[in-house]
Amino acid sequence: MATTQQLQDFSQQVRRDILRMVHAVQSGHPGGSLGCNEFLTVLYQEVMDHNPSFNMNPKNEDVFFLSNGHISPVLYSVLARSGYFPVSELATFRLLNTRLQGHPTTHEGLPGVRVASGSLGQGMSVAIGVAQAKKLDGDDKIVYTLHGDGELQEGQVWESMMYAAGKNVDNLISTVDYNKKQIDGTTDQVMPMGDLRAKFEAFGWIVLDVFKGNDIEAIRAGLADAKSKTGNGKPVCILLHSEMGNGVDFMMGTHAWHGKAPSDAQLADALAQNPETLGDY
Repeated sequence: MATTQQLQDFSQQVRRDILRMVHAVQSGHPGGSLGCNEFLTVLYQEVMDHNPSFNMNPKNEDVFFLSNGHISPVLYSVLARSGYFPVSELATFRLLNTRLQGHPTTHEGLPGVRVASGSLGQGMSVAIGVAQAKKLDGDDKIVYTLHGDGELQEGQVWESMMYAAGKNVDNLISTVDYNKKQIDGTTDQVMPMGDLRAKFEAFGWIVLDVFKGNDIEAIRAGLADAKSKTGNGKPVCILLHSEMGNGVDFMMGTHAWHGKAPSDAQLADALAQNPETLGDY
């Protein structure tokens, strides 16, 4: 098991990767990527039983699906630094004919990516299918998903939630990046979703809150709690109360950096706030 300092060092380097990738092509989504950094760090570095050698048929290993695919920078960085592909390949982000496209896709054959996630709202449906396949195979591993809170405005998500509970898909842990912001403003301004905990529970899910959604120890505890509640006949939801743009002071507290690249000066400022820990690509 990694130490807290090792996980913090990992996440800080991921933060630098995100900033440098988006800046290099002046395109991408840094806000949500930074907000989910610590979560994916803990998930891949400590919680999941996964194999970087990668097989599209993940028998006897945990599986993760990124449903809000626009935060691909954080997924690519975590995958690379977890051994799925060379860290140097991060320099090809969003370039033509490369494997690291703006939204993860499968036809480039990038290890760690099992489904395209450019269109929002589909990740839970895919994950449920894999979770049910695992049960049919006698595989006791867990399927994890990550969703944006704005993504929950898509109707397919709610159909999936109803199905997962109705079919007792209890080897599924779905996390909502509950930062309450999306591209055009706050979620309340765009489409109020009310009490998400009450709604998930009404659909038959077990719901947990991680109120310090960018704190390594809080995430560790939340994921451990969620895992302990699998196998009880109900799917599990984590409401991750994260901060969009976390770790860069001028990106926090606003939706403005949902899909905006930093300038040269802003990049230098952001990197100065996050000194190198594991080596840049």
